[in-house]
Amino acid sequence: MRKAIELSRENVANGGGPFGAVIAKDGEIVVTGVNRVTASCDPTAHAEVTAIRAAASKLGTFNLSGYEIYTSCEPCPMCLGAIYWARLDKMYYGNNKTDAKNIGFDDSFIYDELELKPENRKLPSEVLLHDEAIKAFEEWMEKEDKIEY
Repeated sequence: MRKAIELSRENVANGGGPFGAVIAKDGEIVVTGVNRVTASCDPTAHAEVTAIRAAASKLGTFNLSGYEIYTSCEPCPMCLGAIYWARLDKMYYGNNKTDAKNIGFDDSFIYDELELKPENRKLPSEVLLHDEAIKAFEEWMEKEDKIEY
């Protein structure tokens, strides 16, 4: 955890956001990540996501079972989803989402939006070409050599 916090502080000094993350196994750091949203012009480049990408690349797998993540702040909804998808065994965090909100990183609107039906969300959306899109799902279900994740 101290390394994640150290990374978050270094990242502030280097022009990034105040977030750092570490993925470890058996107490040994495997990879680190920091928030690079503004530096890389990538809204998904949060510390947890950059750490997950680095771990998956280094380890050659999308399944990070057996590993833990230490992050300087309670993850946003995107990062939390990524942590679940990566199948990390455990998560530790320092600051919480209220601490983040107090410095301008407020994710509560996303949590609120997720509770709504799509037609009631602030982001307009509509279903298009469902009959065509479903074909990929049907082909996936029939595929015998698929790698499930």
